[in-house]
Amino acid sequence: MADAAERIFQAVRDAPQKGAPLYLQLRRSIEEAVNAGVIGPGDALPSERDIAVKADVSRVTVRKAVQDLVRGGILIQRHGSGTFVAPRVSRVEQPLSRLTSFTEDMARRGMKVRSQWLDRGLYPPSPEEMMTLGLSPSEQVARVARLRVADDTPLAIERASLAATILPDPGMIGESLYAALDKTGHRPVRAIQRLSAKNLNEAEAALLGAAPGSASLNIERISYLASGKVIEFTRSVYRGDAYDFVVELRLGDKTDEGQSKT
Repeated sequence: MADAAERIFQAVRDAPQKGAPLYLQLRRSIEEAVNAGVIGPGDALPSERDIAVKADVSRVTVRKAVQDLVRGGILIQRHGSGTFVAPRVSRVEQPLSRLTSFTEDMARRGMKVRSQWLDRGLYPPSPEEMMTLGLSPSEQVARVARLRVADDTPLAIERASLAATILPDPGMIGESLYAALDKTGHRPVRAIQRLSAKNLNEAEAALLGAAPGSASLNIERISYLASGKVIEFTRSVYRGDAYDFVVELRLGDKTDEGQSKT
């Protein structure tokens, strides 16, 4: 790493780019070194002081460049240990046109799936759960919260809510919620999903093995039975550096165009 560090930081010291802030030049130099494999996953960066000396910049400049790379998921910082190149995460491409469970989707890819339980139990429903699931204040809601892991990489935090009449014992769920619902004839047949971008808070980042403030995809899913009854209300947080959601679009026919104008 010593020779590599000299080359990375020497470029900033010896050939500064006019007009570009020094922290961006340093950030770019480190990122290019990571992408080129000059420094690899798990490699430690020199201390903030050493980088400042090697690049001939201030420690404030170093700190700003490093924090930028941490937020981007390129570097990770471990308290008391230092700054390291983040492990590479294989991206998962998820189509939005198919209603499947996380377990089923990962199994089709040949990935080993496991869950870390964060919560499962029966609770009084929140106002949002009452409205979405059609519950009264006297009814209970079953909540199931899990960290979803594929091939030892944490990918998502899922928090599902269902009426207790549908899931009276949340402890009965194994790896797949949908498999458990299928056994009782309550598997959803369609869903509406809303996606939004967000930055991970410290608790979410710790669970997902990512940097606080790094990008995530938040998905709110409301699932329905064939009868039209709402069966599931789920909010999930997916790692932005590991997931791509894909949807196929088709050109509408003239009938669709005519209906859209009425």
